[in-house]
Amino acid sequence: MSRLIAVSNRISLPRRGAPPGGLAVGLMAAMRARGGLWFGWSGEVTDSPDAHADTMRRDGITYATIDLSEEERDEYYLGFCNGVLWPLFHYFPDNFHHSEQIYARYLAVNARFARAMLPQLKPDDTIWVHDFHLLALARQLRDLGADQPIGLFLHVPFPHIELLRILPVYGELLNAMLDFDLIGFQTTSDLECFRSAVIYTWGDEATIAGDTVRVGSREVRIGVYPIGVDVDAIQAEAARTQDSETCRRMSTSMLGRRLMIGVDRLDYSKGLVERFRAYERFLETHPENLGHVTFLQIAPLSRPDLDAYAAMRSELEMATGRINGRFADTDWTPIRYLNRNFPHDVLMGFMRIAPVGIVTPVRDGMNLVAKEFLAAQDPEDPGVLILSTLAGAARELTRALLVNPYDTRGLAHAIQHAFNMPLAERRARHADLLEVLRKGDITAWHTRFMNDLRAVRAPVPANGTTGP
Repeated sequence: MSRLIAVSNRISLPRRGAPPGGLAVGLMAAMRARGGLWFGWSGEVTDSPDAHADTMRRDGITYATIDLSEEERDEYYLGFCNGVLWPLFHYFPDNFHHSEQIYARYLAVNARFARAMLPQLKPDDTIWVHDFHLLALARQLRDLGADQPIGLFLHVPFPHIELLRILPVYGELLNAMLDFDLIGFQTTSDLECFRSAVIYTWGDEATIAGDTVRVGSREVRIGVYPIGVDVDAIQAEAARTQDSETCRRMSTSMLGRRLMIGVDRLDYSKGLVERFRAYERFLETHPENLGHVTFLQIAPLSRPDLDAYAAMRSELEMATGRINGRFADTDWTPIRYLNRNFPHDVLMGFMRIAPVGIVTPVRDGMNLVAKEFLAAQDPEDPGVLILSTLAGAARELTRALLVNPYDTRGLAHAIQHAFNMPLAERRARHADLLEVLRKGDITAWHTRFMNDLRAVRAPVPANGTTGP
């Protein structure tokens, strides 16, 4: 079997502490199952980063990392990745800030990844690239002579062409993406958006047939590969941790009140402002819950150097103060809002204790928190998941309480419904949802993608591709 080379913007070294995001969860599962090499940015910024990768081996996985310079971090990562692609792919054009300089830096860092990777590669390797940070990496590797199969999986949504073409260089990026041999998406909608972008960009030069896209001499396979979770591991972790000291202290502090939990990075795509407004509406319209329910929102800080995130943090802090000021009593606080990380096992314990989980992003590629909440529940007395229809997970988890995150009244009603759902209905919904999770678990995700990538015919040189 060929060796797996996984590539992501950041490397997640195994350690106890902050819970990893969806990308890191998925990649770690694939690497543990298959071994191989994981390549990416170390997270460190240095004045003169080395051109060569530093390597270490742990638990059967080799980690190869490079540092970035301050300019690379600011222009590639904060600038183009988080100031251009992230808002554009999540349908936030007001937060989009493009410049030629940051795009040039994006291409330069993709090229530096390729140069540092090349000495690590063996002829029979299979390369799996992850997410929007590295859309040009296959092109850079091909230009250096790499002919291994290269796949791309997008963890984020792919935008419709009517939004994508706001980006002046959208055609160049699409052209570079055609040097991958397989491109995977979270949902059918994302795949259709990519198809529409190819047709819009190349017109009659493009041929779309089934699961393939052909432009010039390049034929790229495309598919839908919704990422999952390790159900059994989460169930065991949650059951074990709910009796830990941290979970017992949290449960004791509730004084018998019922808990609604949200766990999200502090990001404008997660719908936190809208969620807080809906909770306030819930308390207004269902006053019988005053003093009897508590909303715990865990939101570790994300990208604090960007103005949009600082503004959102300030808005959430003001909303928390307003809601607690309006409704709190001497022995009860309606919202507990925490900007800190917890270890993954502790979060699973918190989720098992909570009778309601709320996951209401205004746009998300998948959202594994929704799946983790369901997996963490006690099947005999399961909690209820409130899930945004704008999360990729809603395509699979149709038995959750599905809501529009912008519908304040509807979301407030869903919270009331969730807290008062009969046990028989909760069990039936949870059983159906758990079956979905097991069929599309984390192993099924990486196995399907890797099998399809390895089945792709050896790539054709990139210079046969025509541009827009």
